[in-house]
Amino acid sequence: MTVTIRRVLRLAAVAVLAVLPVLPAATLAPPSLAEPDPLLGAGTRITFSSTDVHGEPITATGTVIEPMAPWRGPGPRPLVAYLVGTHGEGAQCAPSRLLTGLLQYTPPLDVMAEYELPFMYALLAQGYTVVVPDYAGLGAPNAPSYMNPVAEAHVAIDAVRAAQRLGRTTIPEPGPVVFAGYSQGGNAAGGVAEQLAEYGPDLDVKGVSVGAAPVDLSSFFDRLEGGLSAGLVGYALNALESAYPETVPALAAIINPAGRAMMAATATECVAETTLRYGLHHTTEWTVSGRPLALELTENPVTRAALDELALGHRTPGVPVAVLTGTNDDVVPPGPVRDLAATWCGRGATVALTETGLPPLAPGSILGHSLNLPVTFFGTTLGWIEDRFTGKPAPSTCG
Repeated sequence: MTVTIRRVLRLAAVAVLAVLPVLPAATLAPPSLAEPDPLLGAGTRITFSSTDVHGEPITATGTVIEPMAPWRGPGPRPLVAYLVGTHGEGAQCAPSRLLTGLLQYTPPLDVMAEYELPFMYALLAQGYTVVVPDYAGLGAPNAPSYMNPVAEAHVAIDAVRAAQRLGRTTIPEPGPVVFAGYSQGGNAAGGVAEQLAEYGPDLDVKGVSVGAAPVDLSSFFDRLEGGLSAGLVGYALNALESAYPETVPALAAIINPAGRAMMAATATECVAETTLRYGLHHTTEWTVSGRPLALELTENPVTRAALDELALGHRTPGVPVAVLTGTNDDVVPPGPVRDLAATWCGRGATVALTETGLPPLAPGSILGHSLNLPVTFFGTTLGWIEDRFTGKPAPSTCG
């Protein structure tokens, strides 16, 4: 593939990321409500206490958006915790910052917009209050938690508690809650489904929607090889070292200087810049041995133990779960998602698996993954959320 084609594909991917959210954003004014947007609602930035993957205390942030639309369903107004997909690891990538303006741009390549804002609008239009947590390491100066479902789940659950304790009449405590997310958000949602019984038993959770969740880092890294999303491995490696210091010596022997430079750069980038800089690369460029990174990590006992701990599937959800994957998803492999749904089913969970059949669309270009978000996940999830809040029986595809 020529350099010219590489550049065109990278620019096309950034265009997709930048154009999707061309909608007015919420106005945030902590700690009190801002003037409401007539279409969206009033936003409040929240700061709250949470814990990391090891249970140590951290400070986290997020955004609560209250709708202008009335809730016309039964019971108190529901709350949806929306868990965003990959934004990056730079502080400027936090959803709470992106929601204050249409576009974040610092020349030459640091560009980012809140590309999931249309779905937030759709939720607000149904009369739901929405809380959008910033993952640890984004809104507050903590260690990054990319693809760490336990750490992501802790922040998401605590963001719900913080929202419910604001004292707003539109956010009852306790009140019905649904968690939903796609891609990294799906990984976080899967973590919530598995952590609720222990970490969030006080919440009235009606269900969790898990969209295109990377189930384990090894298969995720394999899927990224040579694609536009290859640089996402930098986010994951940074988070891995931060959460598990015992992996630092092992990674020092695995990652070469080019890989170290990539990790350092991605630690301050948003996803669009990472795509432009590192898209279409192979992880063999970043290992000392010249072998794929997933192979190196699984063969080393220290890093393999950390990867095993970070994988979804260790616990059984106690609330209804919707799981979505795409047959031709070119970022998140569908096989492990199917296996996760089967594992949960086998343990007695209520799981509804949806597999979308979008055709192959320029494999490695992110299209097979990103188009599933608006084309399938949004519509499927909106109906599923409504059914949970209106008391309909949860569907199951478990045999």
